[in-house]
Amino acid sequence: MAHLGAHFAFRSRWQKTDEELCRYSMSFVLHRAIRDDFFQSYLHLLEKIPLVKLYALTSQVINGEMQFYARAKLFYQEVPATEEVKLYALTSQVINGEMQFYARAKLFYQEVPATEEGMMGNFIELSNPDIQASQKFLRKFVGGPGRAGTDCALDCGSGIGRVSKHVLLPVFNSVELVDMMESFLLEAPNYLQAKGDKVENYHCYSLQEFTPPSGRYDVIWIQWVSGYLTDKDLLAFLCRCRDGLKEDGVIILKDNVAREGCLLDLADSSVTRDMETLLSLIGKSGLGVLGQEQQGGFPEQCVPVWMFALHSHGRS
Repeated sequence: MAHLGAHFAFRSRWQKTDEELCRYSMSFVLHRAIRDDFFQSYLHLLEKIPLVKLYALTSQVINGEMQFYARAKLFYQEVPATEEVKLYALTSQVINGEMQFYARAKLFYQEVPATEEGMMGNFIELSNPDIQASQKFLRKFVGGPGRAGTDCALDCGSGIGRVSKHVLLPVFNSVELVDMMESFLLEAPNYLQAKGDKVENYHCYSLQEFTPPSGRYDVIWIQWVSGYLTDKDLLAFLCRCRDGLKEDGVIILKDNVAREGCLLDLADSSVTRDMETLLSLIGKSGLGVLGQEQQGGFPEQCVPVWMFALHSHGRS
């Protein structure tokens, strides 16, 4: 079985490149499917075709085009549009230099009213149980020795400031808001009213383009917005948030978590990740999980919502 040596050598080299480069440029679900199918097919070729013939087949160039890639392109034009393939295509498509996954989300939110109902997707009845659970969860990780301080917090994907108004501003000396929609940030002072005096900065950025100032925040709150980032961009954003924390600072990540697999919502151009994918991204970012808890008080038919308290691995 001499071909196995070539197979394992190539697989080892590919895995190194994959780990460093490929893995975070696509959905984890699609990544695993491509990886497994590719090596199963490659091993079959090694078993059935002599290596010299295999080299000739993969190196042939006709009219300036390598036939190995040309045949692969023709093959995938006939591949059924599975959910994994659709997910990758829809989150990676670029038109006129703009990633359509993000462009569609921005178009969606241009039609969302700058109200509390708009921020809750017209599920305003879920706002109070959400706020109460968030307040309770936050108290476990701020104030007192070894916990996060209460000086400054950052509200990511803040909208008009619903979380800031009810959860962050009552606790922190100052809060900063970041959101891609200028219309939401312009409405925020009216919505926050007197509490808005403690808002130090309004940042109008998409999260994939925003870098928190280094070592500035005691708490960075990321709620119902991580699904609007690709895997690659969410990982990069978590790394930047990690660097934006003060000593003993924490990141609170709160979002929908799919019961099985990753789900794409075409209406607002967002992805709901499963627990395995989300925890894998968190781990790769150099963050550890201090605590996690499922949101209670929501109807059973709702997608489960989970809260995670994250910290740098340097903290015990």
